[in-house]
Amino acid sequence: MSSFLTAREVCQRLREAALGVLTLELRESCDNSGRVLVDIEGWRLLLDFEGGRLHHCECAQNADGQEGALHTWQRYGTDPVSLLSTWELAQIEKLLRESAQR
Repeated sequence: MSSFLTAREVCQRLREAALGVLTLELRESCDNSGRVLVDIEGWRLLLDFEGGRLHHCECAQNADGQEGALHTWQRYGTDPVSLLSTWELAQIEKLLRESAQR
């Protein structure tokens, strides 16, 4: 087990939320910054979601306390959001928009 979360591990959590296997819950919306804090069954992700579009994942923490962050993932050339398929990205954006309207 690595000491930090990889982009692929975080992407898998987003994929499972897109498929409806896991529940994505909006915890906090920072309107001025475009960032939203979400919980995907014990994993907390800070997402850059502005103008109805998901741009990237700033950071993530799993239930065991392992963390990952954009600056670390970019060192390896990617972030979790860029690994999503077009359909998965659209599903996550839809879930975020619906959650923000509640």
